[in-house]
Amino acid sequence: MTGTVLSATSFYIISGALVLGVLLGLILMSKPEKARLGNALSAACTLIAIAVTMYNYQILPSKIIWASIAVGTVISLIAAAKVKMIQMPQVVALLNGFGGLASALVAIVSVFQAEDKFSSYTAAVALVIGFVTFTGSLVAAGKLHKLLPQKPVVIPAHTVIVVLLIIATVVCVIFNAPIWVTAILAAAFGIIFAIRVGGADMPITISLLNSLSGVAGGIAGIAVGNVLLVAIGGIVGASGLLLTRVMCKAMNRKLTGILLGSKLGTAKKEEPTAKAEAEEEEPKAAEETEAVEEAEEETAEEEAQEDEKEAPAEELSVGQILTQAKNVIIIPGYGMALAQAQSQVKELSDKLEAQGKEVRFAIHPVAGRMPGHMNVLLCEVDIPYDKLYEMDNINGDFADCDLVIIVGASDVVNPAANTAEGTPIYGMPVLNAADAKRIIVCNFDEKPGYAGVPNPLYTNPKTVMKLGDAKETVAELIAAF
Repeated sequence: MTGTVLSATSFYIISGALVLGVLLGLILMSKPEKARLGNALSAACTLIAIAVTMYNYQILPSKIIWASIAVGTVISLIAAAKVKMIQMPQVVALLNGFGGLASALVAIVSVFQAEDKFSSYTAAVALVIGFVTFTGSLVAAGKLHKLLPQKPVVIPAHTVIVVLLIIATVVCVIFNAPIWVTAILAAAFGIIFAIRVGGADMPITISLLNSLSGVAGGIAGIAVGNVLLVAIGGIVGASGLLLTRVMCKAMNRKLTGILLGSKLGTAKKEEPTAKAEAEEEEPKAAEETEAVEEAEEETAEEEAQEDEKEAPAEELSVGQILTQAKNVIIIPGYGMALAQAQSQVKELSDKLEAQGKEVRFAIHPVAGRMPGHMNVLLCEVDIPYDKLYEMDNINGDFADCDLVIIVGASDVVNPAANTAEGTPIYGMPVLNAADAKRIIVCNFDEKPGYAGVPNPLYTNPKTVMKLGDAKETVAELIAAF
């Protein structure tokens, strides 16, 4: 860019200070008690970065930009006031998409103004990543908002189409194809990739799209020569990629498996993703069902042997189980979010603690539909952060736990993940709820979770099933003791 007000040195110094402010905000956000301060600091630094950029490149007088900012501010304030916490995943997906679209628009302008091949190539790359992020995020938001099927949508030769789109897009970038051709291919890839993602993979997908929005912004910054945009985009891209890696590890997934549409558990199994074509789904599903049934029988036998010295849960009423328990772990899931039962869960927790019981919450990394979904919902009703434990920090405590209360969770507590080879969730780390002395499950029904694998925990002798809307079933627990 040319015609700047600030000297290059001054702009770099200011940019460096703002980037450090954003990084400090991210560090603070890793600490629950300082998360709000961190969020405010990063947001403030980003706002100042926008103002500095407008001043430096002499675009402060632009009426169109000020009008656009005003419209965007009004829309965002109205949306922020109306959006419910249950809708946060789709809002995050939508915002990721807008970030990608903004980068794509900058890239389009940069393509026509490019003065050398380097600028032309970087603009084309930003265009591709921006449109992939935009369309992929729209599909993800549509799935989360139930405008599109939440289950994976598989078209014939799905994986082959994905690979061909990737190759064609790369070729277009390398050989400088017409911009509209590159944009269409990138947009198509975003749709084809995201439409196949099911509920179990959605947290990983949201993290990936968040990372891509930052990468698109960073590369767009290279194309327009704005070091501040490059740095901020890089931070967003890197943090999103790190979170994606954490999510993949938590789900035992490979990122390539998500991009190409393979099933869960690919990190430990060598199943070619090309087998996921529509005509092969049915026989594979039959094999998985058979594997699940065999695993269920083995699991039931083992649990029966381990629990034969304990009184079956049916011999005690729910009230007695709750009264006798001293150490309680509550596991929230997406069902709690759907029922908006977090207030009832808070009330149950308070009542248990009022009777001198220790109550903790076990949070699986991919519980819900975006990273941190359960944390956000529980903190909304003022459940202290220090009571929320990540899976790795609490999994060893279930064996000594008197009672586990599961509210709207299935896949993340399914012990079949440890034994049912050949099923979608085999090898996925889960919360060890089955190790607890007693289990109460407040789920809508006994159907499998998104992975489609029956949960042997439901037929465990230690388990009491409370079926129905989570608000009502948790309320029944509150009234039972």
